[in-house]
Amino acid sequence: MKKQQFSILMGSMFALAVSAQTNWKVDNSHSKIGFSVTHMMVGETEGKFKLYEGKVSSTSETDFNNANIEFTVDVNSINTDDDRRDGHLKSDDFFNAVKFPKMTFKSTSMKKGKAVGEYIMEGNLTIRDITKKVTLTAVTSGKSVKDPYGLTRVGFKVKGTINRIEYGLKWNAVLEAGGVAVSEEVKIDSNIELIKS
Repeated sequence: MKKQQFSILMGSMFALAVSAQTNWKVDNSHSKIGFSVTHMMVGETEGKFKLYEGKVSSTSETDFNNANIEFTVDVNSINTDDDRRDGHLKSDDFFNAVKFPKMTFKSTSMKKGKAVGEYIMEGNLTIRDITKKVTLTAVTSGKSVKDPYGLTRVGFKVKGTINRIEYGLKWNAVLEAGGVAVSEEVKIDSNIELIKS
């Protein structure tokens, strides 16, 4: 009898914990998945992905400690404001979008950082079927708001760096004066706005 009561109690606690989760989806019209690289050792070239999906599960509307995050990005939607460059990026020199059309991220840890509203987000990033652990910084205002349509929203600024060579994006050209045309380091600079679902 005691075992049965214990099982019922544990089941109820689990159900309560699940129901307490707050689920979010990405508002694509108010978000940006952006990146930049150093070009010709002197400048910076920026780009973004126009098509992507994301979902987040948090413990509340304001606490994202231990939140779960999943993103899927359509590689063919890359946009650097130059059609010729975009075509090159989609080729096998870089993403090989025909063979590897999706890029994914799945969090493994989301912990509060030292600054107010800061979270340190770790997860597995997969590009060209190569998966590597990455660490990103996500900063929020620490509050959620309701828009005029009654939807609850929260926003994050996400930053970090990855080495593209580790993911098989290996093309480069050596410059006459020394250095290379495109940096190995890619800076991630994204704005993510979430809607409570």
